[in-house]
Amino acid sequence: MRHTPEHAVEDEAVVRRLIAENPWATIVSEHDGELVASHYPMLLDEREDGRGGLAVVTHLGRPDDQVHGLGSGREVLLIIAGVHGYISPSWYSELGVRAPTWNFSVAHCHGVPEVLEPEENVRVLTRLVARFEQHVEEPVYLEADVAARLAPGTVGLRIPIARFTCKVKMSQDKDPRSQAQVLEALRRPGPYRHDVLAGEMERALGEYKRS
Repeated sequence: MRHTPEHAVEDEAVVRRLIAENPWATIVSEHDGELVASHYPMLLDEREDGRGGLAVVTHLGRPDDQVHGLGSGREVLLIIAGVHGYISPSWYSELGVRAPTWNFSVAHCHGVPEVLEPEENVRVLTRLVARFEQHVEEPVYLEADVAARLAPGTVGLRIPIARFTCKVKMSQDKDPRSQAQVLEALRRPGPYRHDVLAGEMERALGEYKRS
């Protein structure tokens, strides 16, 4: 990730929120001299087992476990990307450099995967389904017999996060007038309307001003 200290975030709570609100991650590892990547839903590990710390739980569909060489003790990289979008220089005031950019939030998390026991894998699968099904009109939760049939085709993982790099770039470096104009543009009907990004930008700017 590009070295931009002005956008760096060291607060673990921000990374937790990023994972909770954007539970789709890229897993990157090196295996047999090649870089490999997979994409799976992730949830924060909220178990009260005394281990504490930042960790996620997920699963891989077989044979992705072999592709990533699970059990080797090697570290993997998780990339969790939040809301992002194009920012036109036409939205800025006349102050400063008027160049196009992209607002975004992202975390690069590093950790060594722990393979879950079959029973725990079933619990994680059930929790993953419940996390997303709860918002539909007629949720179809994962019943025990269905989970038991699906689980053998997956490998459950817990990934403790040993370290992370997080960036939140939401026009913090712009003057207040430009920030207001960007927010207005993101809420204006058109090809770049992005109400969610505008909300994220307001939150980030609020936190930036308080720090």
